This record gives sequence, C-alpha cells and structure tokens, in this order.
Amino acid sequence: MSIFTVASRYAKSLLELVQEQGNLDAVKTDVEQIIAVLKSNTEVQAVLKNPIISGDKKRGVLLALFDNKVNPLIVSFFTILVNKGRAAILVDILQEFIREYNVVKGIVNATVVSATALSEENLKNIQAKIASEIGAQVLLKNKVDASVIGGFVIRVGDKQIDASIAGKLQKLDKYFVSQGV
Repeated sequence: MSIFTVASRYAKSLLELVQEQGNLDAVKTDVEQIIAVLKSNTEVQAVLKNPIISGDKKRGVLLALFDNKVNPLIVSFFTILVNKGRAAILVDILQEFIREYNVVKGIVNATVVSATALSEENLKNIQAKIASEIGAQVLLKNKVDASVIGGFVIRVGDKQIDASIAGKLQKLDKYFVSQGV
C-alpha cells in the first residue's frame, strides 16, 4: 500500500472524528503548528522514521513535544499511529489532514509564479479574481522564478494559466519550428 493511501486513510479518520466532536478548526490550527515543529526539527523526524527506535521512545518524544499543548485527541491519535507502526509517516498524515480539511471547507490552493515578488495588493486582486471564477475560497502563494522573465503563471489544481513572457516566447518558438523557419 502506498504512503499516500495510508496517510489518506488515517487523515480521513482523524478528520471524521474531529468533525463529530465539533473541533475541526481548532484541531486544524494545532495540526499546522505540529507540522511546522516537525518539519523544522530533523532530529525528531529521524527518530520517528528510525525502525530501530522503540514505539515507547517515539511516543515519549511526541508527548514531550505536544502533550498539554495541543488538543488531547491529537495526542491520542499519535499513540495510535505509533502503536500501528505509522510514526514514520506522521508528517504525511498531518499534511493529508490539512488537504482533506481544505476539501471539506471548500478551500482551493493556488500558486502564482512571477519573476519578482508581487505586492500584497496584486496578490489580493489575483486571489479575489480566482475566487470569483471558481466560486471557492482561495489560498494563494506567490513563488518567485526569474526564468518567467515577466508576467505570471497561475496554477489552480490541475489548471494553469501562462501569461508569462517566457511562455509566450516558447509558443512563438514552437510556431516557428512548426513552420520550418
């Protein structure tokens, strides 16, 4: 079974349980904080992924970091994951939880790639335009890539709008090649 499939199953279970208890938004905030802590601490990641380290030690590390700091349901969830031998994919499970949360809340992730960082005003305008087009709340990230040259590339799910100079140059190049020029 793939990591994605396993992570998705655990994430959905946690999401359903949290929804039943009415703590969805609070748990989502805790999960985001946990992901940030785990991603910034490579030693903890190494402990969780090491098959030689006992489940008790892994559980102890997670409890030391998060007990009485996050929703008790999450701490119980950690215990289940460790007992099932899934501590190595904890970050994957939590990221999948965030993705599932976004689906439930109708939130769509989008990325705008530009040659230079866009102003807050430009980002808000693009975000509002995308939201009105797709009829959903949009979380917009700005990535800077100098190879775009100018303009921007917007990605929403599996759709892409390429309004970059680099994209237009590529289209022009393909046209000339197809014409034998």
